[in-house]
Amino acid sequence: MGALLWLLIPLFAGLAASAWAWGIGRPNLSLPDHDTWEDLDRYQRLRSVLSTGEHATI
Repeated sequence: MGALLWLLIPLFAGLAASAWAWGIGRPNLSLPDHDTWEDLDRYQRLRSVLSTGEHATI
């Protein structure tokens, strides 16, 4: 009977891992949706500002 109780440990570990994987796999609706094009435009502006300021002397 004691050996059967030890088999419950992997069973519970597997169930916990399954619940964790299911919870991680779901999309988090509380996070804001990021606009990819807006991020790309921001990156391009930053890149152009940094490239023009690269040769400036202070």
